[in-house]
Amino acid sequence: VQLQASGGGLVQTGGSLRLSCAAPGRFYSSHVVGWFRQAPGKEREFVARFRWSRSTTSADYGDFVKGRFAISRDSGMHTAYLQMNDLKPEDSAVYYCATGSSWSRRPTDFRSWGQGTQVTVSS
Repeated sequence: VQLQASGGGLVQTGGSLRLSCAAPGRFYSSHVVGWFRQAPGKEREFVARFRWSRSTTSADYGDFVKGRFAISRDSGMHTAYLQMNDLKPEDSAVYYCATGSSWSRRPTDFRSWGQGTQVTVSS
């Protein structure tokens, strides 16, 4: 699965962005969709993860998110989203989407990755 991340850009502190992650075909309920970020000189960091089945959905966020971000998908399961609100300069990073099969926060547990999209938050 080759993912395509988009939606990054330059925004002021307190602003919002919605990142998109497109699957070449579709996401399946066996997938866990994750968002990660990496700032210069830092390790790749867990942002959010999402999975769904016919009856339930589960979402989980990094501690730093504090209710500011929301992960979701479209009804056709072609695209996953990360809505980011109340952005701060420390949120500046390259954001990546990824898919895996285990409910994990570790980047190494995700097999397929998108190319990343740059988010820059100015103060």
